[in-house]
Amino acid sequence: MNGGLGTYETLLVEEREDRVVVTLHRPEARNAISGGMIAELHEVCALLEREPRLLLLTGHGGVFAGGADIAELRRRGREEALQGINSRLFERVRRLPMPTLAAVDGWALGGGAELSYACDLRIAGPDAVFGNPEPGLGILAAAGACWRLPQLVGESVAKQVLLAGRNLDARAAGLVIDVVPADELLAEAHALLDRMARLSPTALRLTKLVVDSPGAHPVADDLAQAVLFEGEDKKERMTRFLERNRA
Repeated sequence: MNGGLGTYETLLVEEREDRVVVTLHRPEARNAISGGMIAELHEVCALLEREPRLLLLTGHGGVFAGGADIAELRRRGREEALQGINSRLFERVRRLPMPTLAAVDGWALGGGAELSYACDLRIAGPDAVFGNPEPGLGILAAAGACWRLPQLVGESVAKQVLLAGRNLDARAAGLVIDVVPADELLAEAHALLDRMARLSPTALRLTKLVVDSPGAHPVADDLAQAVLFEGEDKKERMTRFLERNRA
């Protein structure tokens, strides 16, 4: 269902009370990320900025996203590159207030890989493949891979992907939280979100904000903790914890 989000041509969107589930849905193009999909994902981001919830992002038909739409990329020139059409969206996904999870099965290439890198967490099926073959098309991975991927897997492995064309499988160190059978991927993704949904939403939001802050941030730690220490949610959760221990 689409809830209050309207209808889409490139996405399947399901609204739940504590999360929004988005399936990339361009089966005729291996879910390639087109300009239309970018615009529709911006609409989803706008909703999650207004009404913060967890986000589960996945792909239709055993493929996450087989890259960007090459026909559209070929038509783009300098002005479109400077607009950062893909990179601005992926950074918006990165900055969503609540945690984001990419459930990746099959190919996540080019812009599809970069979209998954922009999520806070990734869970994968055994056949998941991440890669950035952009130099073979005369361009670079300019929507975050050149700096996000080294953060995720280290500089050496990232250069193997970005410069030597190596693909990473689901077991690449540090890239995914778990590898599960393909037919259990969405169930396991929801189970992970269920665990996060039981945590304090305010604590999750502030933790994500502090983790994503650049550089060392002891003052940000202190300010975020000060907000949480004054909240009723903290008092109620700690009271329940102490009562369980006494019992």
